[in-house]
Amino acid sequence: MKRIVTFFKDSLAELKKVIWPGRDEVVSNTKVVLVSVAIFAAILGLADFLLLSAVDFIF
Repeated sequence: MKRIVTFFKDSLAELKKVIWPGRDEVVSNTKVVLVSVAIFAAILGLADFLLLSAVDFIF
């Protein structure tokens, strides 16, 4: 039981050392992720459409 208590105390001590991002940084990174996902989705959607059109043309 002592090992479990020690583990949680050490975990809490490590969490206090973490430098958590501020609100502005989180919002900025979220925007970057959303824009990146939208761009890659558009690219993959276009590639899917073009490949499907090519397969329809061949067959």
